[in-house]
Parts: sequence; C-alpha cells; structure tokens
Amino acid sequence: MQADALSQTFAALADPTRRAILKRLAAGPANVKELSRPFDMSGPAVCKHLRVLERAGLVRRRREAQSRPCDLDPAPLKEIAAWTDAYRELWDASFDRLGAYLKQLQQPTGGRHARRRKR
Repeated sequence: MQADALSQTFAALADPTRRAILKRLAAGPANVKELSRPFDMSGPAVCKHLRVLERAGLVRRRREAQSRPCDLDPAPLKEIAAWTDAYRELWDASFDRLGAYLKQLQQPTGGRHARRRKR
C-alpha cells in the first residue's frame, strides 16, 4: 500500500536526525560526507536517512563527477504548512471564543454565572 505524500513527509520529519539533515541542507547543498560530520554515524547510515527523505520528496540527489550532492526540496514542507494552516485557523477561532468567554466572566455584572445568582 502506497502512503500518501503528506504521511510520507510527516514520517520523514519524525526523526530528529532527518530534521537536522534538512536544517543543514537549508543552508545549501552538501554531500554525504559533509552531512555525516555532526553525527556519530557512518556514511551508509546517513544514506539510509537520505533515502527516506528522498522518498518523501524532501531531498534531491544529483551526480557531479565523483560527488553526489544533496539539495533540499521545500515543496513538501509547503504542503505541510498549508495542511497545518487550516488547523491553525480552527485553533485561533477557538482561542478567540475562549478569550471572549473569559472576558465575559470577568465583567462584574456580565456572565451567565452572575445572572444565575441574582435569580
């Protein structure tokens, strides 16, 4: 069963090493040796992480003579941003309603609880 692109992107981002690799690639292209320097892992282990990032569409590898530099492809990150924006709007609206309700409760004569006590 093929996972949808959004699920693959979230799965790729779930690992802190892969997020660190993406952060490094945001500064510019790098090869496997450069990417493996900050980690206590071998080149083949970094390659496994790169394959996951490639499958998610977050990284592209190209061949330049003897080197295979990797580049960040931000398109899947834009898809995640669009997906989360819909939920951000939902939460913002919920927090706005909560803020209005709390403000209403703080009014000396306002609020549902104040009216109940007067009856």
